[in-house]
Amino acid sequence: MIYDFPRYLAAKKTVDDRALNGYVWQVLRQNLPSQPRILEIGAGIGTMVERLAEQQFISSASYTAIDSQPENIAAAHQRLVNLPAGLDLTLEAIDLFDFMKRQRGQRPYNLLIAHAFLDLMDIPATLPQLFSLLEPGGLFTFSINFDGVTTLEPTIDPVLDAQIERLYHQTMDERMTNGHSSGDSRSGRHLFTHLRQTGAEILAAGGSDWVVFAGPKGYPGDEKYFLQFIVETIYRALANHPELDRLRFAEWIAQRQAQIETGELVYIAHQLDFVGRWPGA
Repeated sequence: MIYDFPRYLAAKKTVDDRALNGYVWQVLRQNLPSQPRILEIGAGIGTMVERLAEQQFISSASYTAIDSQPENIAAAHQRLVNLPAGLDLTLEAIDLFDFMKRQRGQRPYNLLIAHAFLDLMDIPATLPQLFSLLEPGGLFTFSINFDGVTTLEPTIDPVLDAQIERLYHQTMDERMTNGHSSGDSRSGRHLFTHLRQTGAEILAAGGSDWVVFAGPKGYPGDEKYFLQFIVETIYRALANHPELDRLRFAEWIAQRQAQIETGELVYIAHQLDFVGRWPGA
C-alpha cells in the first residue's frame, strides 16, 4: 500500500471530531471575538477551518492557515471550496519559523490555533515566539496534544506490546529536526507548566482521546486507512531498532494490520486540549 499523508489527515477528521474536548470547545466559543483575525499553524489540509465553519464558530473572520508541506496546502485549496462568504481565507505553504520572522512588526492576530501540532515542536523554546504573533489579550487553542498513552487492543504479547509502546514513545522524545529537539511524548501534561512559565492564562483544559473501533458496519468513514497509517508509522519508527527482534516485530506489525482487516483492532491515544489567553508583555 502507498501511504498518503493528505489522505491520512482527511481520514483523521472524524477521529478528531469525536476526540475534541467539548468543554474546551465551549469555552473557546464563549470567548471568541466577533470577526476575529485567526492564525492556524500546521494547518494540514484545512480540516480545522472546515470544522469551525461547519459548527458555526466563524462566519465572518480573517483566517490565515499555514503548513510547511505544499501538498497539504494544495489539498486544502481543493477541499475548502464551500466556506462561508464572510470568511477571508489565506492558505500558504511556509515554514513556521520563516513565517514568524516575516511577521515581526506586522498586525498581530487575536486567535492562535495549533491542532495536533505542538507535540512535534520544542515547546518551551517555541511558545514565546508563537505568542509574539498574538495581540495582548489574544486567545490560543492548542488541541490534540499527545500525552503518553498508545493502546492497541487486543493484546498480542503483553511484554512485546509494552516494549513497542515504550520504544515508540522514546522515538518521540528523542526526535530531532534541523539539529533541534522536536518532540515530547508527554507534551499534553507538560503544557500546563510550559504555558504558565510564559505567563499565559489557561482558561480550560481537558482530555481529547482518539478512540477508534469497528462498529456493526466496520470502521467509520475512512478510519480503516487512518489505522493502517498509524500502524505503518509505528513500523517505520522502529523497523531498525536494536532492542527489537526484527522478525518478531515484523510479525507483530502484520498481525496488527490483519486485525484492522477483520475489524478487530481498537486504537486509543491519550491527548489533551487547551484554550487560554495571552495577556501580553
